[in-house]
Amino acid sequence: MQAKENGSLYCIVKGVGVALITALVGILVFAFVAKTASLGSGVIKAVSQFLKILSVFMGCLTAVKGGKGLLKGIFVGALFTVLIYLIFSLVGGQALFSLNFFIDLVFGIIIGAISGIITVK
Repeated sequence: MQAKENGSLYCIVKGVGVALITALVGILVFAFVAKTASLGSGVIKAVSQFLKILSVFMGCLTAVKGGKGLLKGIFVGALFTVLIYLIFSLVGGQALFSLNFFIDLVFGIIIGAISGIITVK
């Protein structure tokens, strides 16, 4: 079964890919800045949340072509959150399904829904 280039599944996968790339680039840039400057934990948490929002928004901007912004945004936000959490859990050795994961998942779904609504054309 081949995904159509304008199909919803293809758009969602492409959006999640863009979101992951945006997050990883943002994290690398911020890690460099954090390494050279002395930043408090409050700044690190705020920038982390901003990067999540930006990443999901960029993913939705890619995914919502052709309508269905709310639905595609929810899926982009949820899948991005699960994948980025899995990546950092494996790298950092954290528990996979903690309360923080479910809070982040709800946050990702909400941001995805809002971003999907905003970015639909």
